This record gives sequence, C-alpha cells and structure tokens, in this order.
Amino acid sequence: MMTTADGIVEPGGAARPGRVKAFLRLVMIEHSVFALPFAYIAALTAMYERDGSIHWGRLLLVTVAMVGLRTFAMAANRIIDREIDARNPRTAHRELVTGAVSVRHAWTGALIALAVFLGAAALLNPLCLALAPVAVIPMVVYPYGKRFTDFPQAILGLAQAMGPVGGWLAVTGTWSWDAVVLGLAVGIWIGGFDLIYACQDVDSDRGTGVRSVPARFGVPAAVRAARGCHAVTTALFVWYALLTDAGAFFWLGLLIVAGAFVYEHTIVRPTDLSRLNRAFFSVNGFIGIALFVCALLDLLTRGLTV
Repeated sequence: MMTTADGIVEPGGAARPGRVKAFLRLVMIEHSVFALPFAYIAALTAMYERDGSIHWGRLLLVTVAMVGLRTFAMAANRIIDREIDARNPRTAHRELVTGAVSVRHAWTGALIALAVFLGAAALLNPLCLALAPVAVIPMVVYPYGKRFTDFPQAILGLAQAMGPVGGWLAVTGTWSWDAVVLGLAVGIWIGGFDLIYACQDVDSDRGTGVRSVPARFGVPAAVRAARGCHAVTTALFVWYALLTDAGAFFWLGLLIVAGAFVYEHTIVRPTDLSRLNRAFFSVNGFIGIALFVCALLDLLTRGLTV
C-alpha cells in the first residue's frame, strides 16, 4: 500500500481519498448554503437595528458556529443511519457504508465540529453558550425520529429553525420574536423540501421499516404537504418583512422566492420525480442565496454601513 498527496493507494492501484476529504464529502459541507444565508439575514438585520453597522468579527463567529453545528449534525446523522443507508441502494455508496470513513474517524470529526460550535458560541455571548445545548438536541434526535414517528421532517424543521434565531442572538444577546418568525419560515421550508426528497426512498423505507410521511401516506400526500409547507413559508417571510419594515429589495426577493417555489412544484409531481434532484439542490440553493442578496441590498440601501 502506498500513499499519495490525495490519499491512500490500494494494492490494486485505486486511490482512496484522504480522511479529511472523505469526511467533508460525508457531511456534504457544500450544503451549508441552505442554512447560512438565513442566519446572515437575521444577524445583519439585528446589526442594522442595533447600531447600523456590520460587525465582521461577529459575522465570522456566526459562520463558524453554523458550519460547526451543521457538520456535527450531518456526521451524527450519517453515523446513526449507517445501517439503514447500507440497505438503501441510493445511499449504499456513502462513506461510512463503503469504508472510506470509519465510525471512529466520523465521531472524531463530529466531536471536533461540536467543539468548534461551542467555542464560537462562547465567544459570541453568554446567552448563546447557555442555549447551545438546546440547538444540539434536535440534531441528534432527528436521525432517530424516522424510527419512532412518521413525521421526522418536523424534527428536521425544528433543528433548522434555530439558525436565524441563533444569528440574531449572536448580535444582540437577547431574544427576538422577529427572528423566531424567520426561523419558522426556514424550518418549514426545509422540512417541506425534505418531504419531497424522501419520496425517492418510499420503497426502500417501507421495506426496511423506516418511517416518513411518504412511506406512511404515499408520494401524492407528501408532495401536497410540501406545497402546503412552502405556502406557509411564503406567508411567514411576508410576516417577517412586515415586522422588520423591510424595503423594496426584500420584497423583490420574496417575489423571486415565490416564483422559485412555483417552479419547484411544477417540475416535481407525484407521478414524475425525475427532476427531484434539480428541485432539491439547485432550486433550494438558489432560494437561500437570492433572498440573502436581496435582504443585504435592502439593508444597505436603508443605511446599514460596511
């Protein structure tokens, strides 16, 4: 066996990726794009309301905390679900199943990410540190949820809803119901598109006893529920805009988001899931980035200074 700059070469000549690269693939680090923009929106809005200036050090700590917590959550999810993943043809290639990442190394990465999250929370303010364990709990409960409830997406939504709340707390150190509204919007949005994503695993889930809305109620019901979730999400975004006296750019962002939701539910139908990955990855990534850009422009035009 030989080593290379990229990893380990097996006797047959096939290269195994380095442990760090494999771990980052395991936790799909690039998918932080789904949650980070909304934590930024909350943090920047709080900065605007507090003193009208962007505090770059605090924004960096928000980034570190969010990525650390999400990395821990994804690693824990993959570890807990590794036996389920091995029985599902779609997920049988995941790194813990194939052996590209060992359980020990996955736990090492997860605990490092958790320490990074807690360290960033401690540097932000005492309230963030005190509430940090509250943010961790649903991250660990979620993968077990599919074993005892037909609605694990609700647990996932609760976990994701904490991002904007945490972003606001990081800046002010005080509770904000405005941030809660934004958090609920994000949680219901992500829970809704996870309903769609779970539709591709219906046969496998029913065969292995994994519980979910599509497995229990069928694909058509799950798609309809996702549409309802995204309608509620849109309404909550509107409510947040009203609560924060948002300007024209933010409202433009909401129009873009509403259009993206319509497009998403046009290309994904109960009888046609062939474009599900486009809806899940491309459209939902676009939604987060588009609304963040519009929210930032709105705050800058209203007086937020760099």
